[in-house]
Formats: sequence, structure tokens, C-alpha cells
Amino acid sequence: MPRNFALRVLFAVFVLSALPALGADSGHKVILLLIDGLRWQDVMRGADPTLMNKENGGVQDVNSLAKRFWREDPIERRAALMPFLWNVVARQGQVYGDRDVNSAMRVENTFHFSYPGYSEMIVGYADPRIDTNQPLPNPNVSVFEWLNTLNPYKNKVAVFGAWDVVRAIVNPVRSKLRVNVGVDPVDFGKKTATQELLNKLKKDVPAPWGTEPYDALTFYSALEYIKADKPRAVWITFGETDEFAHAGRYDQYLDAAYRTDNMLRTLWETLQSMPEYKDKTTLIFSVDHGRGFGLKDWTGHGASIPGADQTWLAILGPRTKPLGVRRNIPEGTTSMIAATVAASLGENWNKQEPKAARPIPDAVEEAAK
Repeated sequence: MPRNFALRVLFAVFVLSALPALGADSGHKVILLLIDGLRWQDVMRGADPTLMNKENGGVQDVNSLAKRFWREDPIERRAALMPFLWNVVARQGQVYGDRDVNSAMRVENTFHFSYPGYSEMIVGYADPRIDTNQPLPNPNVSVFEWLNTLNPYKNKVAVFGAWDVVRAIVNPVRSKLRVNVGVDPVDFGKKTATQELLNKLKKDVPAPWGTEPYDALTFYSALEYIKADKPRAVWITFGETDEFAHAGRYDQYLDAAYRTDNMLRTLWETLQSMPEYKDKTTLIFSVDHGRGFGLKDWTGHGASIPGADQTWLAILGPRTKPLGVRRNIPEGTTSMIAATVAASLGENWNKQEPKAARPIPDAVEEAAK
């Protein structure tokens, strides 16, 4: 055998052995975050001046609220409310749902309240049987339940929900998912000192809405679990924005949105500091429903309230092109999120669940297998 030919063969063998096997696990992770009932109008336009008063928005300190969140320019105004979303995500990722630039999103379900929206988001389609917020076990398999059956993700999928009905929505009796909701202590994963303290705070700090704590307790419980156990797929749900809107407190609603944005920043910066997650993790955040327009309807949502079906979404990660605010694109739906979650990992939810909507076009660069 000629010497040059032998060297070429050896080089080819070396190169091929260094390449990952076809279909091999990429090591990618995904975290889906749901911000309950946060209107697209407030996200895309910033604080609404017609609600920044006591009469329409229940505002206790108008001057203080205006100092924090009012800017004449709506671009500056929205960045004041959600600086991480607009200074990081919108520059490095993509934002959907700004109807002012012909980028609409909506839920497909006809009910426009929480359980149907939560389920649609993780299942990939609207089920007319899901017509209540009662904690009835979800008959539908979610993308997270399915991921938990696959070898790369087995026992590396977790759910953290401020709202205790999230437990029924992911149906852990059937799904076998690791689930923590409401004021329940985290009873899975590594028992770190920080997690034990958070469990104690959940017990000792009064819950403002029955069994629903402030979002920070839910978030930091999830963050500590992520740091200690390094899961592959996580769903985290926040509830304060919806609760304060129902209470007619626009000031507290805006404060909750701002705090949530700050928690998203903390999450992203923590992930980028960890080699297991750095440049391998996709964040997706969206809402379960919209809210009404105007001076009265903004506090509510449901089938009878115009605009309550309107949603939004943002995505940031290594497989998402930095296209910023999407403009002049076809309408997207909440049902597309489940397949987008899977696609961010290189998985195909539609092959497993044909009823599910396809991934959001162009949100994830790499096609699912």
C-alpha cells in the first residue's frame, strides 16, 4: 500500500472517530417560563399611562411609579419595565407578539384562562375538555412527560409552579415528573442548605393567595435545583402578574413584571456561568392568556373579554438567530410552544404527537430529527 494512501486512510479514520455519532445527544438544555397573564401591550409598549393612576389602576404612589416606569418614548418605556427582555433577549434572540408591527400571537383554546392555556403550551394543542381551573388531572401527555421517557432526559426533567394547579396539569401520577408547586417543600434532588432554607421560608412566610407564594420562592427553589442537579428540561411558572391584575393594582402588576424580568436575568447569567449550561441552553418565556383592553377590562380575562386570547413569546439560545422583534410574520399560537421546546433540544414532538402544532417558524435554527 502506498505510504501516502495509508496516511490518508488513517487521517480519515481519525476525523470520523472525532465526530459525534449521528443522532448523538447534543447536551442541549431548555427552560420554559410562563408569566401568568402579562399583557402583550405592557411588554411591547411599556407602562400604560391610562392606568398609572388611582382611579383606573389602583396606584398608591403615582409619582414613584412614574419615576420608575414612565418614559415618553415607548421603546425606552418598555425597556424600563423589562430591561433584560429588551436589552439582552431582543438583541440576542427573538420576540414575538408585537401586534403594532404585525407580529401576533394568540391561544387556540376558546376559554382564555389559565388551565387551558398552561395545558395548550406544554401539550401542543387546545383540548376542549380542559374547560376549568379546577385541579383535575390532565388527560393529555405533555412534551415534558415525553422527554422524561427518553434516555438523555430520564429523571432530568422538572416542573416548578407558583400555582398549585400546575401539579394536576402535568399529572405526576402518570407522568412521573419531578414536580414542586405552591408552598410545598422541594422533596426531590440534592438537599442543599439553600433548598432547605427555601423550604422553611415557604412554610413560615405567609402565602398571599392561599397556597400560592410570591414568585421569588418558586423561582429560587427552581434555581437552586438547577444549580445542584443540572436538569435537562425545566418548566417554571410565575403567578404574581395575574394575581395583582385581578386585584386591580396596576402598580403592583408592573412591579411584578419588573421583578420577573430580573429573575430571568439572574437565571440566564447563572446558566452562562455554569459549563453544563453555557452556550447550550435555550430560554423560552410566554404567557397563558392575555387580558382585556381599556380602563376596566384590563383586570380580567376569559372568553367574554376581547383581547384575552392575545399572547406573546420571547426566545433566547444557541439555536435561535438574533432576529430581534419579529415583524410582518404569520400569526403564531401558544400551541406551537411544545414543539419548539422539543426542537430546541433537537427532538421532534410532532412525530410523537401528530395533533400538536409545528414549532414556531424560524425560532429554532436546527430542525428536529
